[in-house]
Amino acid sequence: MFSFRWLLGALHLAIWGPITLTMTHAMLPPPPVQCNDAGCTLYNSYGVWNDRKDCHVPSITYPTTEEELRLAVAHANQNNLKVKVVSRFSHTIPKLACPDDAQHGSSMLISTLKYNSSIEIDAANLAVTADAGVGLRELIDEVERSGLSLVPAPYWEGVSVGGVISTGAHGSSWWGKGGAVHDHVIGLNLIVPARESEGYAKIIRIGAKDPLLNAAKVSLGMLGVISKVKLSLEPAFKRSVAYNFTDDAHIEDIFMDHGKKYEFADVTWYPSRHTAVYRYDYRVPLSTSGNGEYDFLGFQPNSIVVSKTTRSSEKLLESGRNVNGKCALATTFVGFKKLVANGLKNGLIFTGYPVVGHQGKMQTSGSCLYSTRIDTSCAWDPRIGGLFFYETTAIFPALKFGDFLRDVKKLRDLKPENFCGVDIYNGFLIRFIKASQAYLGQSEDSVVLDFNYYRADDSSTPRLNQDVWEEVEQMAFFKYGAKPHWAKNRNLAFLDLQHKYPSFSKFLAAKKQLDPKNMFSGEWSNEILYGKEAEKADGCALEGQCICSEDIHCSPKKGYFCEQGLVYKEARVCRYSSSAPI
Repeated sequence: MFSFRWLLGALHLAIWGPITLTMTHAMLPPPPVQCNDAGCTLYNSYGVWNDRKDCHVPSITYPTTEEELRLAVAHANQNNLKVKVVSRFSHTIPKLACPDDAQHGSSMLISTLKYNSSIEIDAANLAVTADAGVGLRELIDEVERSGLSLVPAPYWEGVSVGGVISTGAHGSSWWGKGGAVHDHVIGLNLIVPARESEGYAKIIRIGAKDPLLNAAKVSLGMLGVISKVKLSLEPAFKRSVAYNFTDDAHIEDIFMDHGKKYEFADVTWYPSRHTAVYRYDYRVPLSTSGNGEYDFLGFQPNSIVVSKTTRSSEKLLESGRNVNGKCALATTFVGFKKLVANGLKNGLIFTGYPVVGHQGKMQTSGSCLYSTRIDTSCAWDPRIGGLFFYETTAIFPALKFGDFLRDVKKLRDLKPENFCGVDIYNGFLIRFIKASQAYLGQSEDSVVLDFNYYRADDSSTPRLNQDVWEEVEQMAFFKYGAKPHWAKNRNLAFLDLQHKYPSFSKFLAAKKQLDPKNMFSGEWSNEILYGKEAEKADGCALEGQCICSEDIHCSPKKGYFCEQGLVYKEARVCRYSSSAPI
């Protein structure tokens, strides 16, 4: 989800020639559910699930009040239906929101799209309570208008209040309560199945001291339907932000001190460019001069032509195995991000560091969601043939992350140009989150690593440097025991995760208590929660559906064979061999 419009205008003309604009209006994100007489199909925001199979559901309902939400759960319970909840934009990459038995007509979706009218500020007690369907941007703006600030938020604002806590979404901070939004939850309402005498569904109110809160605030939608969320607030404040683009020497030794020194620190690492970008980000008094904002490049409105050109250019480089072409793009990309401060603006544009602005304008972004500019969209909108990529997000115990970085450097140093593909996107984004009491949260102070990389249009098409990203991925999750972000990642990241959470059994006990008939379970959630691994098939490793153990799990006909890792020898990756018969 990263912008290339500054680069691809010229690249487009050089490679493809002119394209005639045919769009006449801004492309706002499509709704995630499309229905017809035969039923409904649920999509994520990328238009394709990890397994590339559609999610078909017989019906969907759109409650507007908490009572209507309760009645929807009651109907499902009374009629033995499986239930999943979907929000306005549906940004989970895995199939969290796809229910069981959809093909047999025994399931339904509940959308919180229209359940978004209530935001109640309790200024005296520094708290806000909102309907689960309220958008994050609407919540932040209302809180700021009351002279208060919400401290944590993910960098992407296209999420709902219920969704952002259910999946463990986070910003970056080791200070205070930390950077994960769920660790600022001080209460919530949950609608769960009930006996006939109770109307088949009931609302339970879970307070700050209720042991169930640790299960419910990161629940993956598997305990019931969240109807209201109560979050802690602080008096309004501003932030001061500056980026330091520098050499990546000693990043493995520096990252921890950096995370401790700055309240909202992060680091972006471009390994092929030997560049680390340290974010110096801390709060300042409201009286501090400045009215800046963070309008992240990748979340700004993109020209539809440029998004299509970006994708076409990547495909051309992939098919030609043109590593040097990718490195040229990476160099230009990193240089431009330095020039424009990655979307920081002192006013209308970036004029210099530091950029000072109100918390509500500095903590999260997503201007492509609200653009009225002609012929623009979010760059990954599936309708336009734009960016299409994987996203891997691993959550490391802080004390292990330095050794992981050292291993990645060893792999990088074997052939640095093999890492250019990730640097075209946003390199490796490194963030910080504190230890959490949530059963499915991080059990110790942690470091989160995000990286994006090219995904082929066809699932049987291998990728350039496929083995590199598979080795980094397996190194993270298996050698260093990283936990997966619940709303991201390819399927292999979720293997054997039960042993990574000390309170996993407590979550399962809460699920048995609140959802004894497994009404809120789905095929994908059963696979990850109960250790069920999908069967291996031809080509299954190409998209992370399995880890290869035989050549057939890669694409031997196209020259990709199952080999051991270069640095992490226990890894099994699909590597290209130019000498193999094709």
